[in-house]
Amino acid sequence: MSKVIGLTNDQHPGEILLLGGKGKTGKRIADRLERLGYPYRYSSRQGEPRFEWEDQSTWTPVLKNSSTVYIAYQPDLAAPGAVQKIDALTKLAVSEGVTKLVLLSGRGEEEAEDCEKIVMNSGIEWTVLRCSWFNQNFSEGYLLEPLQENYVALPVPNVREPFVDTDDVADVAVAALTDKLHVGQLYELTGPDLLTFEEAVKIISEVLGREVVYEKVSFEDYSSAMVAYGVPGELIDLLKYLFITVLDGRNESVTDGVERALGRKPKAFSQFVKESVAAGVWNVLQETN
Repeated sequence: MSKVIGLTNDQHPGEILLLGGKGKTGKRIADRLERLGYPYRYSSRQGEPRFEWEDQSTWTPVLKNSSTVYIAYQPDLAAPGAVQKIDALTKLAVSEGVTKLVLLSGRGEEEAEDCEKIVMNSGIEWTVLRCSWFNQNFSEGYLLEPLQENYVALPVPNVREPFVDTDDVADVAVAALTDKLHVGQLYELTGPDLLTFEEAVKIISEVLGREVVYEKVSFEDYSSAMVAYGVPGELIDLLKYLFITVLDGRNESVTDGVERALGRKPKAFSQFVKESVAAGVWNVLQETN
């Protein structure tokens, strides 16, 4: 089977489309599909044709000739307007002949569950991946630079989270995208460990062999710092919802989703840390003059 990277005008029928193909999960899914020989495309704002969640006129050209679609909504399914956009996209996908949807969802988010119901009631094949917080938020996201600078300040309560690795999420996603065995399944994906953010940072500090200070701060102080860095207000509101509302203990449990889908245990947080340290992910940033 031919392998296609990126969106081109010469599209192949029956391809897998990755909406969010350059994100934490999307790029890993693309790598796996490439190795396995499945034809796929990914969307981006810079692609041709381009895809933007805020511009519905860009959706149809991207969906054409796709049989299966992986949906990773940005910035989060809990963001205002996400439910309406997922509803509109789902209806459009069905009308364009898409036969399977795989939705990346968030654990403990009411809005995300509304989006799940839309996909489940679409009338076509579906799989839902309901995920806990990613390990890679520490290595590729908003916590990367603070860890490189040995100081992490967060407005999160002292609750434990079963951080899941995006490699595990990608493995489950590829299985769902390519195998009918996973049709109609809702997989709640977590790691095997329950850790507070402070405990997670401590593990990273110990494996790094250097002190990384963790400080719990008020959301007001955290918000002020983000405003100073130019973070948009709508993103600050979303983070407040995720940090204060979702992290209230509702997700303080591990699940067997990864094992049920793949027949193996999920990656431990400590293993993720060892791999990241070996790759030099958290090397101290060098000051430039």
